[in-house]
Amino acid sequence: MNTEQSDPDRPGANPATSGADASEPGSAASGPTEQPSGAQPSGEQDAVEQGEPATGDTAVRSPQPRKLLALLFGVAAVLLTADVLTKVAAVAALENQPPTKLFGGAVYLVLVRNPGAAFSLATGMTWLLALLAIVVVGVIVWLAPKLRSTGWAIGLGLVLGGACGNLADRLFRAPGPLRGHVVDFVSLFSPDGSVWPVFNVADSSIVCGGILVVLMSLLGRDYDGTVHVRKKREDQA
Repeated sequence: MNTEQSDPDRPGANPATSGADASEPGSAASGPTEQPSGAQPSGEQDAVEQGEPATGDTAVRSPQPRKLLALLFGVAAVLLTADVLTKVAAVAALENQPPTKLFGGAVYLVLVRNPGAAFSLATGMTWLLALLAIVVVGVIVWLAPKLRSTGWAIGLGLVLGGACGNLADRLFRAPGPLRGHVVDFVSLFSPDGSVWPVFNVADSSIVCGGILVVLMSLLGRDYDGTVHVRKKREDQA
């Protein structure tokens, strides 16, 4: 009896008997599916879906919140102490005294009671400036636990210390609460403040802290530790 051999090319032949079973382990069909070129990894996709920083924003490792809180309030406490002590010394030494000339006339020590803002601005709005200082202090205290940047902690600490120093004068000095005059005592290049407004330690602290905060913003560094990186767009062919 002749046995007919199966011919894979013969019409009607079962292709499953002529090759490897596609369902067998290790076959090409059952192998791992390759990710398309340019596809976004699942971790990054989840981060984008959850609202985390997208392309251009990178979260950097930042100091612990407790350390930043200690830094912020430590800087503020040092500046507030320095401001109070220098004002007390200025009132004791310069009250009813002529200006004291220092460094060949580059600096003069002269007592001025200022009802206005830093550098003798807005002299007719003492009560409003006192309320504004209270708001600034409240905002900084509210923002403090969210800080993740050392630069922001130092900058806000300087502003907080200076705001508290001048606010203390407005609350406790004559002529009364919210109307108290701030003690200024440093004048540059002239004894009467005609070249540069008479100022104090608190004024200098507020200005330096503000400059540092603005600088951090210009560098793309947020208070929460996020760094915004500008990336050049590649020309598409």
